[in-house]
Amino acid sequence: MVAASDIALQHVDHHSDGLGARLSGPRPLPLFLDLIRQAASTDPDLAHRALRGARAYASANRPQVDPADTIIAHGRITLHCRGTSGPIVLLVPSLINPHWVLDLDQERSLAAYLARRGYRAMVVDWGVPTAADHDLDLAGHVEQRLLPVLDMLHEPVHLVGYCLGGVLSMAAAQCAAVRSLTLLAAPWHFSRYPTEARTAIAGLWARTQDQAAGWGMLPIEVLQTAFWTIDPAQTVAKFAAIADCLPDDARLVRFARLEDWANGGAPMPYAAAADLFERCIAADQTGSGAWQVAGQRIDPARLRCPTIQFTAAHDKIAPAASAATAIVAQSCASGHVGMVIGSGAQRQCWSPMATWFDAH
Repeated sequence: MVAASDIALQHVDHHSDGLGARLSGPRPLPLFLDLIRQAASTDPDLAHRALRGARAYASANRPQVDPADTIIAHGRITLHCRGTSGPIVLLVPSLINPHWVLDLDQERSLAAYLARRGYRAMVVDWGVPTAADHDLDLAGHVEQRLLPVLDMLHEPVHLVGYCLGGVLSMAAAQCAAVRSLTLLAAPWHFSRYPTEARTAIAGLWARTQDQAAGWGMLPIEVLQTAFWTIDPAQTVAKFAAIADCLPDDARLVRFARLEDWANGGAPMPYAAAADLFERCIAADQTGSGAWQVAGQRIDPARLRCPTIQFTAAHDKIAPAASAATAIVAQSCASGHVGMVIGSGAQRQCWSPMATWFDAH
């Protein structure tokens, strides 16, 4: 049995270093505690360790990260640049979590690695939507945000899309001239997700849709709930694994940096959320060829630029089976996030990608 006193997390002052708000615990906290209670019914020791891990996360040291150069802005979009010369690689993150998973820290930064390989790596920061963005759907993010940025750069770029950013990048690459397109853990055939996952996500959307419509946005807590629904045991296990870490333990510092990223997303405009839950996950408009952007039906087989994708063998967020079948795929022995920041990311993903850029 987990006592009420065991679920009180240490307070951490909220502050920002330009990379996202610092939070005092897992988010959404009520769901995390519910997962702990479920774990306690079968494995009390695991539950207590996960709570200790949550306290360790709250008290972890969070060293400052050298900021990238901010070089251009369009509306709420900002580009953060690593590198001063060479062809441009435009890195497009998901709308769900902050951009800085692609420039995480000194040791795990895809953007910094590409800069060392002779490229100007620019990471798209989508910014924080407002009520005025209520009707900005996924196609609108391409038409009104991504395509204007591509035009402002005045040269074809190597376009790289991660997760949902890959879906948006696919459309942009069909609508604009780019050097190449690379997809990282990008879903396309949503009908190939496990049935139980799609059912659970549909139920979550049904419970939250009215509130999101009223507010005009879907908060990160709902999206995080969707992720935790896919693999709840992993959420408990990852906090249990850091139970004994001291605040300056390198493993805990890395964990906190990544967990702050996962917890720090901005809300999603209602129309984009409806697209994701209804037209992508439920109806698979992308995989069936029904999704249109800028008057075009988006079809991977119609892309005119060199294209490649990297899938993650252990990905439960965007399973490898959901990737676009029309695009050549290289598999990484990782999960969804490990693909871009894990210990094997440089060998399995970053280096092959840069070599592929060199050839195009």
